[in-house]
Amino acid sequence: MYQHIVQYYETDKMGITHHSNYIRWMEEARIDFLSQIGWSYAKLEEEGIISPVVSVECKYMHSTTFADTVDIEVIVREFNGVRLKLKYIMKNDKGVTVCEACSEHCFLDEKGMPIRLKQKYPLFYNTLIECCSY
Repeated sequence: MYQHIVQYYETDKMGITHHSNYIRWMEEARIDFLSQIGWSYAKLEEEGIISPVVSVECKYMHSTTFADTVDIEVIVREFNGVRLKLKYIMKNDKGVTVCEACSEHCFLDEKGMPIRLKQKYPLFYNTLIECCSY
């Protein structure tokens, strides 16, 4: 579980968190998740693995404001060895879901060519398989 505290600069003139920030929080939570499973972004980059975002979708359910605490759960929804789909459930300190979102990622080498993780990075592949919530 990743926790984010809404910053003042993340809010708009009405005092509500601007919608674009939820996508930033997804990235923060994804980086934290990967570190928790032993595959930090630094480690991935050292191995020559790049993981760009292929798609993002968000469903905004309740607003947040400055100083709110948002807990973000990251769930591996799908992983086929080439593409990874993550789900994010964001809840406020009252346990109310404020946003549900998904991001999809692929894995490339430093030249931008797709990587088959099962063959080239079996430890990372197995770790992601173990995290799947099928």
